[in-house]
Amino acid sequence: MTTTQPPQTEQPAKPPPGRRTRRRPGDLVFENSARLSGVLILVILAAVAVFLLVQALPALSENQGNFLTDTEWAPSGDAPSFGVAALVFGTLLAAVLALVIATPVAVGIALFISHYAPRRLASLLGYVVDLLAAIPSVVYGLWGITWLMPQIGPFFEGLNRYLGFIPIFAGPVASPPRTILTASIVLAVMILPIVTAVAREVFLKTPTMHEEAALALGATRWEMIRMAVLPFGRSGVISAAMLGLGRALGETMAVAMVLSPGLLIDFFLLQAGHHQTIAALIALQFPEASTLQVSALIAAGLVLFAITLVVNMAARYIVSRRKEFTE
Repeated sequence: MTTTQPPQTEQPAKPPPGRRTRRRPGDLVFENSARLSGVLILVILAAVAVFLLVQALPALSENQGNFLTDTEWAPSGDAPSFGVAALVFGTLLAAVLALVIATPVAVGIALFISHYAPRRLASLLGYVVDLLAAIPSVVYGLWGITWLMPQIGPFFEGLNRYLGFIPIFAGPVASPPRTILTASIVLAVMILPIVTAVAREVFLKTPTMHEEAALALGATRWEMIRMAVLPFGRSGVISAAMLGLGRALGETMAVAMVLSPGLLIDFFLLQAGHHQTIAALIALQFPEASTLQVSALIAAGLVLFAITLVVNMAARYIVSRRKEFTE
């Protein structure tokens, strides 16, 4: 009785020890181009930081106050004194409020598009969301002035009437409501398309086997989403929220058109003339600024640059902690 041997597969010849394989010219060009692009990003980032620092030094050297803790902004005259404490507070307050308002709505829209809506309706809603992201900020500012303010005024009065015992809703209610809460609502509408689009793509990439396994165990659709989709897409939602936060931090025209500026550090959301953001301050004062004032505004821009950098680094750290689960 003879036994047939399985066919032997030929193994590719290995190069002799100490001898490197020859690489194609196209591979070398692509690898070096990619490496150069990565280095170029770092060089540009460092160049922007150096430029801001150099341009801000004249004003910082003439400043009679504490730049990081003072709330006064008077970078002119014989004794210029200015600080960014109130500006940083207003910038973070507006951005955080916008993120708190927009993120739950964006996640709900993304889940509806990815797991509830029929295919044709989901495709149409996806196009609409992407279109909203392309609307200029000045259009959102006009919408906030002409439509949102008249509609939101009675709502703010109701908040003050029934929830006025909570300090953030204390009166008097501004009329028109050119307040930090109005500006935050406009910012929330602006960042809503970005957060929704990224969250939608993350939810669509949930492994089908995870979803089918949950349904096979008797889970309802919402239970499947809660146990499989949301845990898988958590890092993506955080990334989407941080992208929206980055835009909210640097938004200029919409905030400048809606908000009545002030330099106070408080949480009165329904009162006008209390808060201001760094980006809006630069947009409003730069056209008529003197040399020293321009330098002071650049110093404020340097602070905004640092805040944005810290926010993105924190987002990267949070996402990296969830990377193993996502993979």
